[in-house]
Amino acid sequence: MKPTEILMEEHELILVMLDVIGAVCDGMEKTGKADDARITQIIDFIRSFADGCHHAKEEKVLFPALEAAGIPREGGPIGVMLSEHVMGRNFVMNMDKALNGLRKGSADASTGFIKNARGYVELLTEHIHKENNVLFVMADQKLSPEEQKRIGDDFERIEREETGEGVHEKYHTLLHELRDAYLK
Repeated sequence: MKPTEILMEEHELILVMLDVIGAVCDGMEKTGKADDARITQIIDFIRSFADGCHHAKEEKVLFPALEAAGIPREGGPIGVMLSEHVMGRNFVMNMDKALNGLRKGSADASTGFIKNARGYVELLTEHIHKENNVLFVMADQKLSPEEQKRIGDDFERIEREETGEGVHEKYHTLLHELRDAYLK
């Protein structure tokens, strides 16, 4: 399997989580209540799976390989993707701050959470579309089969050494649980 196919499979999982986040926000707007435990799980998924595993593969392995293959970082698609990763992290940081406010009974915390969560959903939805339809197409054209094999091996190393054994499966299980709770 090509590295871009691995990343696109992970994108499908992240898109399900984005739908869950939208449903959580809808529920908060309707009821005025937030499920602290579920929001904690969502933030953990984003930080550990979407950012810690998926974005790590892109930032540490794929993007440097694309730069070496002649795709520019500054003023090019890699720079845009990196900038959007930072923007996503800021949304998540603000979601976490709002969660702490919800725990303390802050009246504005719910609005802050919803605003940042919806911003994250919008950003990541567009980000994934750009990666799948522009950057990954470029990667498949520019990277030799040997380079793609090396990248795939590096992805496996990240899963094993940085993400940790069984962590990917843990988040698959959580995602299915949240999907069943919010999207059925």
